[in-house]
Amino acid sequence: MSSTDVAVQARQGNVPLSLVLFRLANDNSRERISVGDLLAALGDRAIGALMFFFAAPNILPVPPGVSTLLGAPLLFLSAQLMLGMRPWLPGVITRRSISRDDLATLVRRIVPWLAKAEKLLKPRASVLVRPPVEYFVGLVCLVLAAILMLPVPLGNTLPALAISLLALGVLERDGVWIGIGLLASAVAGVVVSGVVWAMIKATVYLLARLMS
Repeated sequence: MSSTDVAVQARQGNVPLSLVLFRLANDNSRERISVGDLLAALGDRAIGALMFFFAAPNILPVPPGVSTLLGAPLLFLSAQLMLGMRPWLPGVITRRSISRDDLATLVRRIVPWLAKAEKLLKPRASVLVRPPVEYFVGLVCLVLAAILMLPVPLGNTLPALAISLLALGVLERDGVWIGIGLLASAVAGVVVSGVVWAMIKATVYLLARLMS
């Protein structure tokens, strides 16, 4: 099956996301893969798929600045999910690209886990994947994406994990995973807010000591 055939079937929802990413990463006809290429390949499934694609790398430690770079598209996609819009990204984002080798490295990291998750995903608990709950999921992801972009310890891993769970739930219309993702979002919110509060208290304490 050619990459074009996979892209057509992916837009129709007939191909797992793991296979779409694997095929793009091994497409010898191009040296670089742009966000626009992913958007075109995934069609109507792009919101959930791209949210996972941009969130999942942040679950593991990443170099400084990467979370900000990956978080910007998440803000757009989450807002569109919240507003019930079709997937769209501005040109400044869709023109961004990575080399096929770098994409292959990323795919090797996330696809094994994604393939395992796809075996557990299936359409169910449909009340959680339809509006207005779906709009609420978009709002939660928007808040998490904003947190993910902040330079906060533990501010990447937990929000990224929660967004990834919610994105897969949206992608495969699985309300159970949506529920798990919302629970993970609550945990992420509590932990990150606790870290932020501790940082504020430490800063106030240090300022007080310096001024005394």
